[in-house]
Amino acid sequence: QTSRRRGAEACRQHANNYEREKFCPGPTRDLEEEKRRLQSIFAVGKEESSSSESPRKIPVQEPEASEIDHFQEVLNEIEERRQFLADMAALGQEDRYADMINTEISQRIRELDLLNKACK
Repeated sequence: QTSRRRGAEACRQHANNYEREKFCPGPTRDLEEEKRRLQSIFAVGKEESSSSESPRKIPVQEPEASEIDHFQEVLNEIEERRQFLADMAALGQEDRYADMINTEISQRIRELDLLNKACK
């Protein structure tokens, strides 16, 4: 065989000789059962061994309430950092922590901006 290009017809003929292997999926697992198992791991911190109990329904929070809670949580974090900085200033240690705390506060403010944009 030479090293020259094959024609279109030769390519088509060669491609027709190709037999594709059938895909056989592996064993599947029950996705709902897997969800319940993972929920219990995250809720309790360990895997529950008793599968005879009926799964508990986890109350679904409204997304707006969750966003408001997160917004308030970030505001509280900012206030904690400001209070820490004020305490350090009273102790004469403000210079040691000012840059780090101000950076953290600006990160939280950026996070608040993103939350605010997401709510709109």
